[in-house]
Amino acid sequence: MPLPKEEHYTLADALTWDENERIELIDGVPYMMAPPVREHQRILMELARQIGNYLAGKKCEVYPAPFAVRLFEQASDEPRNVNTMVEPDISVVCDPDKLDKIGCRGAPDFIVEILSPSTQRHDRLTKYNLYQQAGVREYWIVDPELQTVQVFVLEDRHFQAFEFYNADAVADVKALPGCRISLSDVFGI
Repeated sequence: MPLPKEEHYTLADALTWDENERIELIDGVPYMMAPPVREHQRILMELARQIGNYLAGKKCEVYPAPFAVRLFEQASDEPRNVNTMVEPDISVVCDPDKLDKIGCRGAPDFIVEILSPSTQRHDRLTKYNLYQQAGVREYWIVDPELQTVQVFVLEDRHFQAFEFYNADAVADVKALPGCRISLSDVFGI
């Protein structure tokens, strides 16, 4: 179904769109998302598996995309008042009050984005700024081509470069104390 020709969209509009279309909404502007390639999905599943194994029996939950995150939505907001909804590759939410039937209302504790040629600028600039502004505690940018992970941690409401990992490292998730990710498994080396 083609998108209606409007200048500003909200969550109320997005909830009427075809579920098979992957569309993010940023400040009322829809962004179509291309289907991810196989390597992207393999990395996504391995990261989600390792994080999920660590979280077993804990209060935090991991959600791989597609999963709707309304970064700035408040409990009293109605869908027609929400103009930003993103689909991070991986979201970890530790506050069960943020979860509802649509997805996550507010900032997840930990977000991972896996770069693809069509999303690099979007993930490194637009989403970086959105996640920082919303208060995401930790943000990972995974580069499948270079086999690296760039980690940003929120300090005083601003992201600080925390760590840069290569493919043979074991990465610590600061937002999840004790969670260690084997990047050689993630990158399949």
